[in-house]
Amino acid sequence: MRARQLSRWAAGLVAVACTTTACGGAQEAATPTGADRAKPANAQRNADELAAEKAALAAYSGYLAASRTASRRSDPQHPELTQFLADPLLTRVRFSLRQARDNGAVSAGTIRSDPVVTSVNLDTKPPSVEIQDCVDATGYRMVYVSDDRVVPGTRGSRHLATATATRYPDGRWLISAGAAHQDQPC
Repeated sequence: MRARQLSRWAAGLVAVACTTTACGGAQEAATPTGADRAKPANAQRNADELAAEKAALAAYSGYLAASRTASRRSDPQHPELTQFLADPLLTRVRFSLRQARDNGAVSAGTIRSDPVVTSVNLDTKPPSVEIQDCVDATGYRMVYVSDDRVVPGTRGSRHLATATATRYPDGRWLISAGAAHQDQPC
């Protein structure tokens, strides 16, 4: 029974950690130059979408890095988490990290990621960017701190992951939602 419970929380942590290096900081409002004013509206829209894509991917990369660092110590209060994550995902990640810590487990190994933006929605309130990733967590696992034994059911896989980056009023792009689709190999 205990092994099944451990497998459930560990699989949840692997899923959360596998879902998302630098944060998309607040963007300064640029004053248009004469050349910029001459650009068609579509060119400006494309530039805004490209900037959103870049900031969202940076937030996603930061989320993955912060999650990996926090899970190596099962630290739900790791300060970088709030630099890249927002609720409801932040709460889910912290909950999984707390469960791992309470069960004496930490992460080990590596995760490879290859994210792409699938949609940019600048007209929604708040603006958002959807990201799809092929996560290779085959070299990732949870281990018990006491003896480095692998926690049953925590060997990673190569699967699809999705995430949503949202732009907040202060201009930061944060990852607010994410899911690991372990039933969809990539």
